[in-house]
Amino acid sequence: MGTETGTAQTAPVLVTVYGAYGHTGRFVVAELRDRGFVPILAGRDADKLHAMAASTPGAEARPASIDDPASLDRALAGAAAVINCAGPFALTAAPVIEAALRAGIPYVDVAAEIEANADTFTHFADRAREAGAVIVPAMAFYGGLGDLLATAAMGDWTTADEATVAYGLSGWHPTPGTRTAGEVSRERRSGRRVRYTNGRLEYHDTEPTLLKWPFPAPMGPREVIGDFTMADVVTIPSHLSIPEVRTHMTTEAAGDLSSPDTPAPTATDETGRSDQTFLVEAVVRSGGDERRAVATGQDIYAVTAPLAVEATDRILTGRTHATGVASAGQIFDAADFLGALEPHIIFEGLRPGPES
Repeated sequence: MGTETGTAQTAPVLVTVYGAYGHTGRFVVAELRDRGFVPILAGRDADKLHAMAASTPGAEARPASIDDPASLDRALAGAAAVINCAGPFALTAAPVIEAALRAGIPYVDVAAEIEANADTFTHFADRAREAGAVIVPAMAFYGGLGDLLATAAMGDWTTADEATVAYGLSGWHPTPGTRTAGEVSRERRSGRRVRYTNGRLEYHDTEPTLLKWPFPAPMGPREVIGDFTMADVVTIPSHLSIPEVRTHMTTEAAGDLSSPDTPAPTATDETGRSDQTFLVEAVVRSGGDERRAVATGQDIYAVTAPLAVEATDRILTGRTHATGVASAGQIFDAADFLGALEPHIIFEGLRPGPES
Protein backbone atom coordinates (compact mmCIF):
# COMPACT_ATOMS: atom_id res chain seq x y z
CA MET A 1 0.00 0.00 0.00
CA GLY A 2 1.00 3.61 -0.36
CA THR A 3 1.20 4.46 3.35
CA GLU A 4 1.99 1.28 5.26
CA THR A 5 4.57 -1.47 5.25
CA GLY A 6 3.46 -4.32 7.45
CA THR A 7 2.32 -2.75 10.72
CA ALA A 8 4.79 0.14 10.70
CA GLN A 9 3.37 3.53 9.75
CA THR A 10 5.46 5.34 7.14
CA ALA A 11 5.37 8.74 5.49
CA PRO A 12 2.72 9.16 2.80
CA VAL A 13 3.89 8.26 -0.68
CA LEU A 14 3.33 11.11 -3.11
CA VAL A 15 2.56 10.38 -6.77
CA THR A 16 2.25 13.17 -9.32
CA VAL A 17 -0.61 12.81 -11.81
CA TYR A 18 -0.01 14.95 -14.86
CA GLY A 19 -3.34 15.72 -16.49
CA ALA A 20 -5.10 15.05 -13.18
CA TYR A 21 -8.29 16.91 -14.09
CA GLY A 22 -8.88 14.99 -17.33
CA HIS A 23 -11.40 12.19 -17.66
CA THR A 24 -8.90 9.37 -17.06
CA GLY A 25 -6.78 11.47 -14.71
CA ARG A 26 -9.68 11.80 -12.29
CA PHE A 27 -10.08 8.03 -12.15
CA VAL A 28 -6.33 7.68 -11.51
CA VAL A 29 -6.40 10.24 -8.69
CA ALA A 30 -9.34 8.44 -7.05
CA GLU A 31 -7.59 5.06 -7.35
CA LEU A 32 -4.39 6.43 -5.83
CA ARG A 33 -6.32 7.81 -2.86
CA ASP A 34 -8.20 4.54 -2.43
CA ARG A 35 -4.87 2.73 -2.23
CA GLY A 36 -3.34 5.09 0.32
CA PHE A 37 -1.18 7.24 -1.92
CA VAL A 38 -1.24 11.03 -1.83
CA PRO A 39 -1.76 12.47 -5.32
CA ILE A 40 -0.09 15.66 -6.51
CA LEU A 41 -2.39 17.25 -9.08
CA ALA A 42 -0.47 18.56 -12.06
CA GLY A 43 -1.34 19.84 -15.50
CA ARG A 44 -1.52 22.85 -17.75
CA ASP A 45 -4.75 24.48 -16.53
CA ALA A 46 -4.19 26.11 -13.13
CA ASP A 47 -7.87 26.94 -12.60
CA LYS A 48 -8.98 23.35 -13.15
CA LEU A 49 -6.22 22.07 -10.88
CA HIS A 50 -7.10 24.38 -8.00
CA ALA A 51 -10.81 23.58 -8.34
CA MET A 52 -10.01 19.86 -8.23
CA ALA A 53 -7.67 20.30 -5.24
CA ALA A 54 -10.44 22.11 -3.33
CA SER A 55 -12.59 18.96 -3.56
CA THR A 56 -9.76 16.45 -3.06
CA PRO A 57 -8.64 16.44 0.60
CA GLY A 58 -4.87 16.34 1.03
CA ALA A 59 -4.12 16.89 -2.65
CA GLU A 60 -1.86 19.71 -3.79
CA ALA A 61 -2.22 21.54 -7.10
CA ARG A 62 0.98 22.18 -9.05
CA PRO A 63 0.42 23.81 -12.46
CA ALA A 64 3.04 22.79 -15.01
CA SER A 65 3.49 23.21 -18.74
CA ILE A 66 5.28 20.84 -21.09
CA ASP A 67 7.21 23.77 -22.55
CA ASP A 68 8.43 24.88 -19.11
CA PRO A 69 10.86 22.29 -17.69
CA ALA A 70 11.22 24.17 -14.41
CA SER A 71 7.47 23.94 -13.79
CA LEU A 72 7.56 20.21 -14.50
CA ASP A 73 10.43 19.83 -12.04
CA ARG A 74 8.35 21.60 -9.40
CA ALA A 75 5.40 19.32 -10.16
CA LEU A 76 7.54 16.22 -9.58
CA ALA A 77 9.46 17.50 -6.55
CA GLY A 78 9.11 15.09 -3.64
CA ALA A 79 7.07 12.60 -5.64
CA ALA A 80 7.95 8.90 -5.69
CA ALA A 81 6.59 8.47 -9.24
CA VAL A 82 4.67 10.24 -11.97
CA ILE A 83 1.66 9.00 -13.94
CA ASN A 84 1.09 10.93 -17.16
CA CYS A 85 -2.60 11.05 -18.14
CA ALA A 86 -2.39 14.10 -20.41
CA GLY A 87 -2.73 13.58 -24.12
CA PRO A 88 -1.92 13.93 -26.88
CA PHE A 89 1.09 11.94 -25.72
CA ALA A 90 2.90 12.83 -28.92
CA LEU A 91 3.30 16.21 -27.21
CA THR A 92 3.42 15.39 -23.49
CA ALA A 93 5.28 12.09 -23.13
CA ALA A 94 8.83 13.24 -23.91
CA PRO A 95 8.81 16.38 -21.70
CA VAL A 96 7.32 14.52 -18.72
CA ILE A 97 9.74 11.60 -19.19
CA GLU A 98 12.64 14.06 -19.25
CA ALA A 99 11.38 15.57 -15.99
CA ALA A 100 11.07 12.09 -14.44
CA LEU A 101 14.64 11.27 -15.46
CA ARG A 102 15.86 14.52 -13.92
CA ALA A 103 13.94 13.72 -10.72
CA GLY A 104 15.16 10.11 -10.69
CA ILE A 105 11.64 8.69 -10.35
CA PRO A 106 9.63 6.11 -12.33
CA TYR A 107 7.35 7.23 -15.16
CA VAL A 108 4.07 5.55 -16.16
CA ASP A 109 1.68 6.77 -18.83
CA VAL A 110 -1.67 5.75 -20.28
CA ALA A 111 -0.91 6.52 -23.93
CA ALA A 112 -2.93 4.71 -26.56
CA GLU A 113 -1.20 6.50 -29.46
CA ILE A 114 0.82 4.02 -31.50
CA GLU A 115 3.44 6.49 -32.69
CA ALA A 116 3.87 8.14 -29.30
CA ASN A 117 4.52 4.78 -27.66
CA ALA A 118 6.96 3.78 -30.40
CA ASP A 119 8.77 7.09 -29.87
CA THR A 120 9.14 6.38 -26.15
CA PHE A 121 10.85 3.05 -26.85
CA THR A 122 13.00 4.55 -29.61
CA HIS A 123 14.14 7.72 -27.89
CA PHE A 124 14.46 6.68 -24.25
CA ALA A 125 15.40 2.99 -24.17
CA ASP A 126 19.17 3.50 -23.96
CA ARG A 127 19.09 6.43 -21.56
CA ALA A 128 16.63 4.79 -19.21
CA ARG A 129 18.55 1.52 -19.17
CA GLU A 130 21.85 3.28 -18.48
CA ALA A 131 20.24 5.27 -15.66
CA GLY A 132 18.51 2.23 -14.18
CA ALA A 133 15.24 4.15 -14.58
CA VAL A 134 11.80 2.62 -15.09
CA ILE A 135 9.55 3.96 -17.86
CA VAL A 136 6.31 2.11 -18.61
CA PRO A 137 4.32 3.50 -21.55
CA ALA A 138 0.77 2.46 -22.52
CA MET A 139 -0.07 1.23 -19.02
CA ALA A 140 -3.74 1.41 -19.89
CA PHE A 141 -6.67 -0.44 -21.41
CA TYR A 142 -5.11 -0.18 -24.87
CA GLY A 143 -1.52 -1.36 -25.02
CA GLY A 144 -1.13 -2.50 -21.43
CA LEU A 145 -4.05 -4.86 -20.93
CA GLY A 146 -3.60 -6.59 -24.31
CA ASP A 147 0.10 -7.02 -23.65
CA LEU A 148 -0.54 -8.54 -20.23
CA LEU A 149 -3.12 -10.94 -21.69
CA ALA A 150 -0.89 -12.00 -24.57
CA THR A 151 2.04 -12.51 -22.20
CA ALA A 152 -0.09 -14.55 -19.80
CA ALA A 153 -1.40 -16.63 -22.70
CA MET A 154 2.14 -17.36 -23.90
CA GLY A 155 2.95 -19.14 -20.65
CA ASP A 156 6.16 -21.10 -21.20
CA TRP A 157 6.30 -20.42 -24.94
CA THR A 158 9.32 -18.34 -25.94
CA THR A 159 8.09 -17.61 -29.47
CA ALA A 160 4.82 -17.69 -31.37
CA ASP A 161 3.77 -17.20 -34.97
CA GLU A 162 0.98 -14.74 -34.32
CA ALA A 163 -0.79 -12.81 -31.58
CA THR A 164 -4.29 -11.37 -31.92
CA VAL A 165 -6.07 -9.13 -29.43
CA ALA A 166 -9.81 -8.93 -30.10
CA TYR A 167 -11.65 -6.07 -28.43
CA GLY A 168 -15.29 -6.81 -27.65
CA LEU A 169 -16.72 -3.46 -26.59
CA SER A 170 -20.43 -2.90 -26.09
CA GLY A 171 -19.82 0.59 -27.47
CA TRP A 172 -17.27 3.39 -27.36
CA HIS A 173 -18.14 6.91 -26.31
CA PRO A 174 -14.80 8.64 -26.84
CA THR A 175 -13.61 11.49 -24.64
CA PRO A 176 -12.48 14.76 -26.25
CA GLY A 177 -8.92 13.68 -25.40
CA THR A 178 -9.36 10.44 -27.33
CA ARG A 179 -10.59 12.36 -30.37
CA THR A 180 -7.71 14.84 -30.23
CA ALA A 181 -5.12 12.07 -29.86
CA GLY A 182 -6.65 10.25 -32.82
CA GLU A 183 -6.41 13.36 -34.96
CA VAL A 184 -2.75 13.80 -34.05
CA SER A 185 -2.01 10.17 -34.92
CA ARG A 186 -3.83 10.40 -38.27
CA GLU A 187 -1.87 13.52 -39.15
CA ARG A 188 1.41 11.84 -38.26
CA ARG A 189 0.68 8.92 -40.56
CA SER A 190 -0.89 11.09 -43.30
CA GLY A 191 -4.20 9.28 -43.00
CA ARG A 192 -2.70 5.87 -43.65
CA ARG A 193 -3.45 2.79 -41.57
CA VAL A 194 -0.84 0.83 -39.64
CA ARG A 195 -0.22 -2.85 -38.85
CA TYR A 196 2.53 -4.99 -37.36
CA THR A 197 3.60 -7.64 -39.84
CA ASN A 198 6.83 -9.45 -40.71
CA GLY A 199 8.34 -8.16 -37.47
CA ARG A 200 7.83 -4.43 -38.10
CA LEU A 201 5.29 -1.63 -38.21
CA GLU A 202 3.97 -1.07 -41.71
CA TYR A 203 1.90 1.84 -42.99
CA HIS A 204 -0.60 1.10 -45.75
CA ASP A 205 -3.80 2.16 -47.50
CA THR A 206 -5.53 -1.22 -47.60
CA GLU A 207 -9.21 -1.09 -46.74
CA PRO A 208 -10.21 -2.84 -43.48
CA THR A 209 -12.04 -6.17 -43.59
CA LEU A 210 -14.99 -7.44 -41.58
CA LEU A 211 -14.57 -10.70 -39.68
CA LYS A 212 -16.63 -12.82 -37.33
CA TRP A 213 -14.80 -13.29 -34.03
CA PRO A 214 -15.85 -16.13 -31.69
CA PHE A 215 -15.78 -14.24 -28.40
CA PRO A 216 -16.51 -16.52 -25.44
CA ALA A 217 -19.57 -16.04 -23.23
CA PRO A 218 -21.05 -13.75 -22.12
CA MET A 219 -20.41 -11.81 -25.33
CA GLY A 220 -20.52 -14.56 -27.94
CA PRO A 221 -19.58 -14.27 -31.63
CA ARG A 222 -19.52 -10.70 -32.95
CA GLU A 223 -18.59 -8.91 -36.13
CA VAL A 224 -15.25 -7.11 -35.85
CA ILE A 225 -13.16 -4.84 -38.02
CA GLY A 226 -9.97 -6.74 -38.76
CA ASP A 227 -6.65 -4.97 -38.19
CA PHE A 228 -8.25 -2.11 -36.28
CA THR A 229 -4.79 -1.43 -34.97
CA MET A 230 -4.18 -0.33 -31.38
CA ALA A 231 -1.10 0.23 -29.21
CA ASP A 232 -0.66 -3.51 -28.61
CA VAL A 233 1.31 -3.60 -31.88
CA VAL A 234 4.00 -1.64 -30.03
CA THR A 235 3.88 -3.19 -26.57
CA ILE A 236 3.61 -6.89 -27.45
CA PRO A 237 6.51 -7.09 -29.94
CA SER A 238 8.70 -4.95 -27.68
CA HIS A 239 9.47 -8.09 -25.67
CA LEU A 240 7.75 -11.11 -27.23
CA SER A 241 9.17 -12.86 -30.29
CA ILE A 242 6.00 -12.71 -32.41
CA PRO A 243 6.31 -11.47 -36.00
CA GLU A 244 2.58 -10.91 -36.58
CA VAL A 245 0.48 -8.90 -34.10
CA ARG A 246 -3.10 -7.96 -34.91
CA THR A 247 -5.91 -6.22 -33.08
CA HIS A 248 -9.62 -6.34 -33.97
CA MET A 249 -12.51 -4.16 -32.79
CA THR A 250 -16.25 -4.82 -32.63
CA THR A 251 -18.00 -2.90 -35.40
CA GLU A 252 -20.37 -1.17 -32.96
CA ALA A 253 -17.48 0.37 -31.05
CA ALA A 254 -15.58 1.31 -34.20
CA GLY A 255 -18.71 3.00 -35.55
CA ASP A 256 -19.13 4.99 -32.34
CA LEU A 257 -15.54 6.18 -32.51
CA SER A 258 -15.73 7.23 -36.15
CA SER A 259 -18.99 9.16 -35.76
CA PRO A 260 -18.53 12.83 -34.83
CA ASP A 261 -21.95 12.76 -33.16
CA THR A 262 -21.13 10.11 -30.54
CA PRO A 263 -21.22 11.85 -27.14
CA ALA A 264 -18.57 11.54 -24.45
CA PRO A 265 -19.02 8.92 -21.69
CA THR A 266 -21.78 9.50 -19.14
CA ALA A 267 -21.42 8.41 -15.53
CA THR A 268 -23.93 5.80 -14.40
CA ASP A 269 -22.64 4.95 -10.92
CA GLU A 270 -21.13 6.70 -7.91
CA THR A 271 -17.57 6.06 -9.11
CA GLY A 272 -18.14 7.90 -12.38
CA ARG A 273 -18.06 4.82 -14.59
CA SER A 274 -20.15 4.60 -17.74
CA ASP A 275 -22.29 1.54 -18.48
CA GLN A 276 -19.92 0.37 -21.25
CA THR A 277 -18.71 -3.21 -20.85
CA PHE A 278 -15.83 -5.01 -22.49
CA LEU A 279 -14.45 -8.46 -23.16
CA VAL A 280 -10.86 -8.60 -24.43
CA GLU A 281 -9.48 -11.86 -25.77
CA ALA A 282 -5.81 -12.43 -26.57
CA VAL A 283 -4.91 -15.43 -28.71
CA VAL A 284 -1.34 -16.56 -29.42
CA ARG A 285 -0.73 -19.18 -32.08
CA SER A 286 2.27 -21.40 -32.68
CA GLY A 287 1.83 -23.79 -35.59
CA GLY A 288 -1.49 -25.53 -35.01
CA ASP A 289 -1.64 -24.72 -31.29
CA GLU A 290 -3.42 -21.78 -29.71
CA ARG A 291 -3.45 -20.34 -26.23
CA ARG A 292 -5.98 -17.80 -25.02
CA ALA A 293 -6.55 -15.38 -22.16
CA VAL A 294 -9.63 -13.25 -21.50
CA ALA A 295 -10.45 -10.18 -19.42
CA THR A 296 -13.87 -8.65 -18.79
CA GLY A 297 -14.92 -5.46 -17.07
CA GLN A 298 -16.70 -2.12 -17.24
CA ASP A 299 -15.63 1.24 -18.73
CA ILE A 300 -12.34 1.28 -20.65
CA TYR A 301 -11.36 4.68 -19.22
CA ALA A 302 -12.14 3.86 -15.60
CA VAL A 303 -10.33 0.51 -15.73
CA THR A 304 -7.16 2.26 -16.89
CA ALA A 305 -6.81 3.66 -13.36
CA PRO A 306 -6.25 0.34 -11.53
CA LEU A 307 -3.91 -0.74 -14.34
CA ALA A 308 -1.74 2.37 -13.99
CA VAL A 309 -1.85 2.49 -10.18
CA GLU A 310 -1.13 -1.23 -9.77
CA ALA A 311 1.86 -0.76 -12.05
CA THR A 312 3.08 2.21 -10.02
CA ASP A 313 2.69 0.31 -6.74
CA ARG A 314 4.62 -2.68 -8.10
CA ILE A 315 7.43 -0.48 -9.39
CA LEU A 316 7.75 1.32 -6.05
CA THR A 317 7.77 -1.97 -4.11
CA GLY A 318 10.32 -3.65 -6.39
CA ARG A 319 7.98 -6.24 -7.93
CA THR A 320 9.45 -5.87 -11.40
CA HIS A 321 11.50 -7.90 -13.87
CA ALA A 322 13.22 -5.14 -15.83
CA THR A 323 14.46 -1.56 -15.93
CA GLY A 324 14.57 0.92 -18.78
CA VAL A 325 11.61 1.39 -21.09
CA ALA A 326 9.44 -1.70 -20.66
CA SER A 327 5.90 -2.70 -21.50
CA ALA A 328 3.56 -4.16 -18.90
CA GLY A 329 4.06 -7.77 -19.96
CA GLN A 330 7.83 -7.46 -19.83
CA ILE A 331 8.26 -5.73 -16.49
CA PHE A 332 5.55 -7.48 -14.46
CA ASP A 333 4.41 -11.05 -13.80
CA ALA A 334 1.50 -10.88 -16.23
CA ALA A 335 -0.82 -13.51 -14.74
CA ASP A 336 -0.22 -12.32 -11.18
CA PHE A 337 -0.78 -8.70 -12.20
CA LEU A 338 -4.05 -9.52 -13.94
CA GLY A 339 -5.24 -11.55 -10.99
CA ALA A 340 -4.57 -8.62 -8.68
CA LEU A 341 -6.91 -6.35 -10.65
CA GLU A 342 -10.13 -8.00 -9.48
CA PRO A 343 -12.84 -6.83 -9.10
CA HIS A 344 -12.01 -4.14 -11.68
CA ILE A 345 -11.05 -6.75 -14.25
CA ILE A 346 -12.00 -10.42 -14.22
CA PHE A 347 -9.14 -12.40 -15.74
CA GLU A 348 -9.41 -15.91 -17.10
CA GLY A 349 -6.52 -17.81 -18.62
CA LEU A 350 -8.01 -20.40 -20.94
CA ARG A 351 -6.65 -23.83 -21.71
CA PRO A 352 -4.44 -24.36 -24.72
CA GLY A 353 -6.37 -25.76 -27.65
CA PRO A 354 -5.97 -26.58 -31.32
CA GLU A 355 -6.45 -23.87 -33.86
CA SER A 356 -10.08 -23.71 -34.97
